[in-house]
Amino acid sequence: MKLFPCGHATHPHWQMAADMVLAQLRACMKQDMYAARPGLGLIYITDHLARYAQDLLDHLAEELPGVKHWSGTVGVGISSNNVEYFDEPALAVMLCDIAEQDYRVFSGASPLGQARASGFVAHTALVHADGHTPELSDLIEELADSTQSGFVFGGLSSSRAENVQFARGNGPASPVSGRGHGVYQGGLSGVAFSAGVAMHTRVTQGCTPIGEVREITQVREHVVMSLDNSPALYALMQDLHVPIDNPRSAVDQVRETLAGLSMPGQPVLRLTGGLDDAVMVRHIIGLDPVRHGVAIAHHVQAGMHVAFCKRDAASAKADLLRIATEIRDSLEPEDQSAEEAALLADSPLSQPHPARRIAGAIYVSCTGRGGPHFGAPHAELQIIRRALGDVPLVGFFAAGEIAYRQVYGYTGVLTVFTTQ
Repeated sequence: MKLFPCGHATHPHWQMAADMVLAQLRACMKQDMYAARPGLGLIYITDHLARYAQDLLDHLAEELPGVKHWSGTVGVGISSNNVEYFDEPALAVMLCDIAEQDYRVFSGASPLGQARASGFVAHTALVHADGHTPELSDLIEELADSTQSGFVFGGLSSSRAENVQFARGNGPASPVSGRGHGVYQGGLSGVAFSAGVAMHTRVTQGCTPIGEVREITQVREHVVMSLDNSPALYALMQDLHVPIDNPRSAVDQVRETLAGLSMPGQPVLRLTGGLDDAVMVRHIIGLDPVRHGVAIAHHVQAGMHVAFCKRDAASAKADLLRIATEIRDSLEPEDQSAEEAALLADSPLSQPHPARRIAGAIYVSCTGRGGPHFGAPHAELQIIRRALGDVPLVGFFAAGEIAYRQVYGYTGVLTVFTTQ
């Protein structure tokens, strides 16, 4: 597997933007380190181009006849490499060098069940979804259950216009040539991958724990009454360093505090100190000074664990850098050959190189993140680049992020495809 060709552009006219991207893709495919004949294309567009989605897909497919399969969606913002586009017509495309037998594009017209019937076994899946889909959470869980890993990743389309999705693939209901198909609205679509596709996915919650992990020992609906058999409100006041006899003085601090929840038997914190990827971060929606309870915007149950945490720009930066660095470290072998060491030494981090074992990446972030939250335009993407290098990357800013078996909020989901 070689580096994935990648291109991005902005232009008021959709075809000019597409042609600029095509020029970048073709330039990549002429370089030895990039894949010359990729077959799967991922396309993300801003909502300014949503009305031209079909024209865009048809044009790209005609100009790149070797790319038979396409997937993607729309966002109020998109990203590529170390650049993010908001409030302007833009698109980003990455062409994945993955063997056709190792993936299947699915949609409502060509569901994943059809791929299973043909013998394809999904290990995980990239999912694009419309947030208005009825029983969406159940559908995502069902999709995760249909994979070997029980894990899916992706995000909900975000748009001030049409919530379009791209899905032109290798199913019986999806012809691989011709115009006028492959653009959908509603439901779920995406790409399922077999176990033969090596990848790493991590979730950044953008939070910093401020106290110890405690077990929920008594609840009443959404109100946590006790933690470790002690009043929940007292535990929260202790973590916020607020006098227990004056909880009202903590109102402003409570507004900035969240609860990181984990199911019984699942960890809350990673060894590196951040929240575990599967933790559900929810808002605190009220205090009960009479019964000493803490109301949380989630259906809590006894046996779950919780850690109170803060979410701010500094925490978001640190947590994003942490997960990207952990991915990079996991890809670095303990022992390197002299040839590998020389290749990396001669290649600056700002340049993609196959010796780094990263072929491409997908980053789905929340619409509430991006440059404004991280302090400057493109700052969020530059943090990833600082850790991984200038690897081929595309993504979008979602109305909800998908990882494991659930929809998150205000998170980032980073997936890296590796060459081994």
